[in-house]
Amino acid sequence: MHPRLSWLTIPLLLSACAGPLPDPDPKMAWVELEAREVTSLLMAERLDGQRLDDGRYFQVAPGAHDLETIYRYYYGNTMGRNTLPLACLLRLRYPDFAAGQRYRLKVWAQGTQVQGELHDAAGRQLAEIEVLSCGFY
Repeated sequence: MHPRLSWLTIPLLLSACAGPLPDPDPKMAWVELEAREVTSLLMAERLDGQRLDDGRYFQVAPGAHDLETIYRYYYGNTMGRNTLPLACLLRLRYPDFAAGQRYRLKVWAQGTQVQGELHDAAGRQLAEIEVLSCGFY
C-alpha cells in the first residue's frame, strides 16, 4: 500500500469513532455530505461564516444559508503511485432550506476539476457548489 493512501484512511477511521450522529431536529433542515470517491473526504467547515464543531453534517434553520466544506482527494494514478493530495474549499449557497427536510450535498472530482450538487430527498438537483480554492495539502 502506498503511504499516502494509508494517511487517507486515518480520517475515515476517526470519523467512524466519532460517535453517533444526533437525531435530526424536525424544526431544522438536515444536509448529509457525500464524497463519491472512496479515497476522498468531504467535511462541513462553516455555516454562515461560523466554524462548525462536527464536520460530518449540516443542520440548518429554514431559509437561506451559506455552507462551506473541505473536500480532500487524490489526483493521479488510481494505484496509489504518483498521486497528488489536493484539498478544496467549496461553497454552497441555497436560499430555500425547509424545516424537516433532508438534503444531500454530493461532491466529486474529475481530474483536477471538482464539482458538486445539492439534492433534495427525491434526488432532484437544487444547486451547484462553487469552488473557492484548491491546493496541495
